[in-house]
Amino acid sequence: MARQSPDTKPESLEEHSKLFRDLLLGFVKVHLLYHASQEPIYGSGISAELERHGYRLSPGTLYPVLHSLDDANFLVREDRVVGGKVRKYYRTTPLGEQALDEARGKIRELVDEIMDDARTRRGRGGAKSGAKARTTPKPRSTTSKPRKRAAKSATA
Repeated sequence: MARQSPDTKPESLEEHSKLFRDLLLGFVKVHLLYHASQEPIYGSGISAELERHGYRLSPGTLYPVLHSLDDANFLVREDRVVGGKVRKYYRTTPLGEQALDEARGKIRELVDEIMDDARTRRGRGGAKSGAKARTTPKPRSTTSKPRKRAAKSATA
């Protein structure tokens, strides 16, 4: 396949880049951990939930991800008979809960940084180039404790 110019917009990132697909699978893993921490999940049920968020995964992608999270001891599987068939349910383990807590902190930090940058860009008239507003990086938290945020409404 011929390499496109960096300035050429592909039809879709999913079609263009395995790297982008891998990036999205990271988000999917966080979704899986989150939902499995709320209640036991199973393949076709969580597939519908992921699709609601715009992730279209084939069973050939979803089930290996669930199995890898199980193999890593982030999820634990329980087989249940439902309608005469065995359905595999997954829930988080203590290690999975710890991983989710760590991910929450990283996600919060990233979203704060991205949103700060977006506000700065809007303040400069939406320019995509130029000096960054923050010249020194924010200190990175090494704990899983969520950072306190500035007062915001409960619905924000």
